Order: sequence, then structure tokens, then C-alpha cells
Amino acid sequence: MCHSDTSLPPAAPIRTGDVAACGILELTAADDNRFRAYRAVPTAPNGRSVAILPDVRGLHPFYEALTRRFAEAGFHAVAIDYYGRTAGIGDRDGEFDAFAHMALLEGAHVDADVDAAMGWLRAERADPIFTVGFCLGGGHSWRQAARACGVAGAVGFYGPPRFFGDTTDRLAAPLLLLLAGADIATPPEEYQALAAGFDAAGKEYEMHVYDGAPHSYFDVAYREWEQVCTDSWHRVLDFTAREAHQRP
Repeated sequence: MCHSDTSLPPAAPIRTGDVAACGILELTAADDNRFRAYRAVPTAPNGRSVAILPDVRGLHPFYEALTRRFAEAGFHAVAIDYYGRTAGIGDRDGEFDAFAHMALLEGAHVDADVDAAMGWLRAERADPIFTVGFCLGGGHSWRQAARACGVAGAVGFYGPPRFFGDTTDRLAAPLLLLLAGADIATPPEEYQALAAGFDAAGKEYEMHVYDGAPHSYFDVAYREWEQVCTDSWHRVLDFTAREAHQRP
């Protein structure tokens, strides 16, 4: 259901340069959690930074590649792992039971690790920072816009609303929701209810549903969804450029 070790993210349709540097980081959160992250630095910065929140499997090769894709598009980028507290920071094999560790993951854990990633990004450059998440990370990404952590906006691909929680009233930054029309993980009614809550509260968001697209469609293996992936990239690029420009 989520991205596998053989999945690869599509390249951005607009490339500003190359990757100047990339590799594994070890970050420490405010609660002293040590966790793995992966960073990529662009040769041609676009004035925006991004913290990437992976799917249920945590940091794995798909998200390392995606971090480099964002750097090619000009972003300073860092992807985090969720499971430093329960699985440590070592390499993991195909037997890793992500769902067992997800059961122990709390929203406060994600928030602390996102804050550490944002701290690393701010030490690199004083750019507006966006969160971009997938599945589990999509819901947690949207939730960052309801925290006082200073995100300029939050993007989520096919994120289950349960990970966003009851935080609509606290939203202080705009959201971009990129959703799979044939998502087997989340019924469309849940997204409709989420959007209705945003509308009732007068919150700023964009929601795009790609009819027929499967969960985890953002993958070069889904050749029939290549145009959808390109459109998703354009929406991320346009959203982050617009919101970065509107920041004081």
C-alpha cells in the first residue's frame, strides 16, 4: 500500500540545477530522541526549504531519492525517520515491522522530530519551510500547519485524516491536499468531511482528487499516472512558490 524499496519518485518537471550534497544525518529532538534523516542541498536554491514526512515505513530509499528530487528543483530538503525511539538509527532490512512501531508512535513524537528537522533547515538557510508528507506523513504534515512551528504551508499526498486529528480550528498556514481517487486506505467520505470542516472554519486549503488514481500513485512504476504525477509536482511547486512569496 505504501512505497516499497523498489519505488522511485518522479523527477520534478522544473529542474533548477543539481544536488550539491546529500546523505544521512543524525538529528536529536528536544526530547533527546536520536533519529536518522536524509538531507539534500541544491546547487541552485529557489528560496524554499522542505521537510519530508515519509509513509508508515519511515525513512527508506524512496524518500532519500525524493529528497534529491526536491534539491534538483531548488529546495533545501530533509526527510525524517519516525522510529528512532523504538527501532534505533541503524539500517533496517525487509523484515522490519513498521506497523508494530507505528502503533507506538505519538503525534508529539512526530512534532519533536519535525522541529529538529526544521532546526537543521533553518541553520542552513533562512528560507520559508514547508512540510510534505505521504500517507501517514500526509496527515501529520497537514497537522504541522496547526502548530506554532512556523511552517509556511503543509502538503499531504493521500494522508488519512485521522492523523490530522481535530486540529482544524488551530490551522495557521495553508494546506495542499493531493488525493488518490481510488485510495483503498481512506474512503472519500473522510476527505469530504475534512474539507467541510475547513470550509466551516474558513481555513485556507486546496484539495485535488485524481480520479481513479491508486494510493501511492506518486511513483514512476505507475506509468499510466505519469501525467497525474507531473500535475502533482506542478501543484507543489506553485503552492510553495506562492506561499513563500506571501511570507513577510
